[in-house]
Amino acid sequence: MKHSATLLLLPGFALLAACGQTAELRPETGKQLPEAPYGREERLSAEELMETAPQAAPERSVELRRRSEEREDDPFDLPPE
Repeated sequence: MKHSATLLLLPGFALLAACGQTAELRPETGKQLPEAPYGREERLSAEELMETAPQAAPERSVELRRRSEEREDDPFDLPPE
C-alpha cells in the first residue's frame, strides 16, 4: 500500500520541480533596489544586479597541452627532509 502511494506522488513531485518562475524580477513590496554604485547616476535594474562580474567567474586562461612534453628541471623541486 505504501509503494502505490509513493508511485502516485512521484509524477506530482516531478511536475512541481519542473515549474519555474518566468516573471520579471522586482524588489519586494515596500523595499527598494540598492543605491547606485559610485560614479553612476541611476540605480541598476534587478537583471543587471543578477549578472556575474568578470572577477567572480573568470575565463579559463590556461592553454591545455596538445602533446606530451619533457619537463624542465625545477631547482625548487626538492625531496622532503
